[in-house]
Amino acid sequence: MAEAKEMLFPEFPPVSAQQWTDKITADLKGVPFGKKMIWKTGEGFDINPFYCAEDIEGMATTTSLPGEFPYVRGTKICNSWLVRQDLDVTDCRQANEKARKLVAGSGVTSLGFHLKGDAVNAADIALLLDGICPEKTELNFKTCNRKTVELIDILAGLFKAKGADASKCKGSVAYNPYKRPLVDGITSGDEWINEAVAVVKAGEALPGYRVLAVDACSLSDAGSYVSQELGYALSWGNDLIVKLSEAGLPVQVIAKKIKFNFGISSNYFMEIAKFRAARWLWAEIVKAFHPVCDAPDGGGEDEFCTCACKMKAHARTSAWNLTVFDAYVNLLRTQTEAMSAALAGVDSVAVSPYDEIFKTPDEFSERIARNQQLLLKEECHFDKVADPAAGSYYIESLTHSLADAAWKLFLDVEDRGGFTVAANSGDVQQAVNESNKARRKMIATRRLTLLGTNQYPNFTETAGDKVEVSDCNCGCGSGESAVTKLDFSRGASDFETLRFATERSGKRPKVFMLTIGNLAMRLARSQFSSNFFACAGYEIIDNLGFDTVKEGVEAARARNADIIVLCSSDDEYVAFAPEAFALTGDRELFVVAGAPACMDDLKAAGINNFINVKSNVLETLQMFNQKMNIGS
Repeated sequence: MAEAKEMLFPEFPPVSAQQWTDKITADLKGVPFGKKMIWKTGEGFDINPFYCAEDIEGMATTTSLPGEFPYVRGTKICNSWLVRQDLDVTDCRQANEKARKLVAGSGVTSLGFHLKGDAVNAADIALLLDGICPEKTELNFKTCNRKTVELIDILAGLFKAKGADASKCKGSVAYNPYKRPLVDGITSGDEWINEAVAVVKAGEALPGYRVLAVDACSLSDAGSYVSQELGYALSWGNDLIVKLSEAGLPVQVIAKKIKFNFGISSNYFMEIAKFRAARWLWAEIVKAFHPVCDAPDGGGEDEFCTCACKMKAHARTSAWNLTVFDAYVNLLRTQTEAMSAALAGVDSVAVSPYDEIFKTPDEFSERIARNQQLLLKEECHFDKVADPAAGSYYIESLTHSLADAAWKLFLDVEDRGGFTVAANSGDVQQAVNESNKARRKMIATRRLTLLGTNQYPNFTETAGDKVEVSDCNCGCGSGESAVTKLDFSRGASDFETLRFATERSGKRPKVFMLTIGNLAMRLARSQFSSNFFACAGYEIIDNLGFDTVKEGVEAARARNADIIVLCSSDDEYVAFAPEAFALTGDRELFVVAGAPACMDDLKAAGINNFINVKSNVLETLQMFNQKMNIGS
């Protein structure tokens, strides 16, 4: 009886999706349902305004369980994940002191070390890991590809000397053969294959370590859509299996050495669906290679190796949507991102400190970043339930839609020769860069909001003095770019360039709100215009209202205004706008807030500056900067 499905509220008749659609269509009063209610995503599919039981009928994924193939609900029956913090190692002794404090009582259960190539030697690694138990803390390393085998050998020898059980040591050493074409724009031939084979063979000494990295987080940081990150990641992993199996390595060995490093965007539900779809599709890809199970009782259906089909997924909050201005908002962004990954059942999460993009994170920002995950564990208990999104009409449908879009991209890449060909030709980079450009245009037009940057900025904030410039000196990026490389311009980069230009100019233009007429309209348009011009760092002078246009213009001149914005109603603009324009003459820049029906007549009278909800905020502000001789 406990397993019987209980019908809630049986006295209410069921309502079909069509009935809901008909009702909504009637309420729209002639506006097309598809145009008004359906969200067109950049991922290549539509999002409906509602979902119901009909939408998930027949979905095989809804009947699977956590820990069962194809792992859409997780590769384990619990939802425990590791709290990871990454450290840039410049001094091994200092990094060791910091690492020991982190694992001693901060809640960190996974460490990531970014090492320069010259730091890969037995003495420095021993110093770096002194006092850290490799059986209790997951250890992850990233260094130059040419040093990967040496690093693995050093770790294996060090763990053995410590008396650690190698099978209980978990972690990764990231060998990424595609960093050169993707990040540096340098093509690579097939020489990496032999190097990767050597890496995998060296990794046999550390059975719990993943040594082949699918760094899809670089795609996320470059502004890719979620479907692109997933589709390219799958193709990336598939090519590793294809190339290395052709070189003689068993499929199950290769698959168990691959680790996926994903970014997490602020698209909350889409990210939950992404990780669910990623595990599902990767399991099917590996199964298609029919990996042989080398354990007596470890086989699954048709005796393929189910363990090899499990995706190992690390998630890191994306840098693309982080901002320099109003930087504390980054905490809100990274918190929802961490929630997405935690609910989706990833293996480990790293939350970027809110100030990471403009300075070296300090102890406070790193502690807050750690605590963001601890809140999810200790107070929200997200680790107590595996895949709580399962059965949700929306997320189940979203998982399938995203899987379809990613799979389509995966097949397209395979038809063109695989990920190696696509990366070395620049096709991957060009596609991601186009997405970056499209998303930044959405920010420029406020179709996508970055709070504190293109909407509701802090009017008085300056940030130029808090930005620290740091360059990578690891030597991995040396050489001329032969192909297009990923553009890591963030969503806020263009607005920040604009606002920094205002700061550096030494003059802060004054924007005066000439509010007059209809109370509701003048207040609404004054608020809109204030937010609009504050995005460039201009000084805003707002007002309650004036009785006459002349009074408003005189008040503006008394405040030495550079720009006068007329804020009133559309009907009143017919009289107010020409009068105000005539009074300003060439002394101030004159702007009308809104898109009134009389706009053509006003333009004929010489008024050319209008701002409204359809304006490209970025281009408009760039134009005003140019008119006031504020350089970029």
